[in-house]
Amino acid sequence: MSVVILDFGSQYTRLIARRVREAHAYSVILSGTTSFERIREESPHAIILSGGPRSVFEAASPHPDPRIFNAGLPILGICYGMGLLVQHFGGTVLDLERRSFGADRLVRADGALFEGLRPELPVWMSHSTGVAALPPGWSSTAETPSNPYAAVASEDGRLVGVQFHPEVIHTPDGLAMLHNFLRASGEPFDWTPEQTLERALAKVHASVGTDRVLLGLSGGVDSSTLALLLARAGVDHLAVFVDHGMLRLREREKVEEALRPLGVRLETVDASERFLSALAGVVDPEEKRKIIGREFISVFRQEAARRGPFRFLAQGTLYPDVIESAGGEGAANIKSHHNVGGLPAELGFELLEPFRTLFKDEVRQLATLLGLPDAIRLRHPFPGPGLAVRILGDVTAERLDIVRRADAIFLETLEARGAYHDAWQALAVLTPIRSVGVAGDDRRYGHVVALRAVTSVDAMTADWARLPYDVLDEAARRITREIPQVGRVVYDITSKPPATIEWE
Repeated sequence: MSVVILDFGSQYTRLIARRVREAHAYSVILSGTTSFERIREESPHAIILSGGPRSVFEAASPHPDPRIFNAGLPILGICYGMGLLVQHFGGTVLDLERRSFGADRLVRADGALFEGLRPELPVWMSHSTGVAALPPGWSSTAETPSNPYAAVASEDGRLVGVQFHPEVIHTPDGLAMLHNFLRASGEPFDWTPEQTLERALAKVHASVGTDRVLLGLSGGVDSSTLALLLARAGVDHLAVFVDHGMLRLREREKVEEALRPLGVRLETVDASERFLSALAGVVDPEEKRKIIGREFISVFRQEAARRGPFRFLAQGTLYPDVIESAGGEGAANIKSHHNVGGLPAELGFELLEPFRTLFKDEVRQLATLLGLPDAIRLRHPFPGPGLAVRILGDVTAERLDIVRRADAIFLETLEARGAYHDAWQALAVLTPIRSVGVAGDDRRYGHVVALRAVTSVDAMTADWARLPYDVLDEAARRITREIPQVGRVVYDITSKPPATIEWE
């Protein structure tokens, strides 16, 4: 059973999915125009219609399969989704000729959606259209000082629309509202870490049986947790850690020291020269990712031939990887993750991806249950393509050395200053820019390194970390002092969106 979220292009759709899961209900995102037959495959308890950048009365605006409205399912429409509900049932939606963006407050809030909440509530608005007339039998359940239709509901209360965004943190009681909606829909609230672990184990058992599994191990929390999951499930597996030469400083040693004592059957393959050769002269980030994905599979095939046979290739693929690689319905291709959009057409394995529907924090919860040490569980994420996507332009041994040392200095500084866990992820990027500087009495024309640190929960959205100035100062001084090729250090203060966390 699930809560189906129909996506009409809102920047907040992934956040809706996260909030629903925080309420202990499983959520899945589908394109807003998905057929009713496909929606029914998810066995939905309820449907949520997302916001979107269009207006419902535009000729080319996307609309859902109309059969959802007569299926007897509870439906919550958010912003654009509210407009779809009102319009379908005979109400009127108009252009307000002004954009309402930012903080607002409800001066009246009643009905099941607001049960247990105070009557005046802060909310977050982001719209330029609104309800001018309600459908027959519908009523207003909330209003702001300027909007009498901030929330509306059908006569039976099964269909609910809100003009504001309950999924964002700027609507402090938004999670409680979503919980109220889901409770009214009969949601069992069984999406807990313990239940998720049991489902993952059952899925692995059902998929694998007695066959052997080759696990692509990166050393990060996702693949490391998957290694422990396979061991807990009693699966005959071999974890292959590929050193592609683009790892963080001392990464290989740390992975081996951490995982082997846990009983993980680990084999390390040094393929650094192979990957560096394949990337020679390649500057396009999408091409880098696809080359790296291809070379990973080639190494896995060689290991399978040497130690096999293996029917399955297991990967720690997450839901954000799938969404950003256009693996979900209606999703735009943000970037091809090496383990999704970067894979070759002919794998030679069946893929086993038990975490494909999970977010990063959900995997960390499983890691806790499986006993993964905090040293790995709480590490900052590191991309599968490694430092190759933290070098803008050509990947060479010299440039890898520069960015590897800069990255290590930044992380060491954060750890020494007690700021490591103030960021969800921190990294250094080697830009293709050089700038004039001075060292002693000499002119220096050095590389520019960008530092980036973000706060996030699931990598779908992120904000730049407000690190103390003295921490940034120390990191910049050490980098320019200890890496003579670097003449300037800058700090990236861009959120996601519009930027991604990694630069490539």
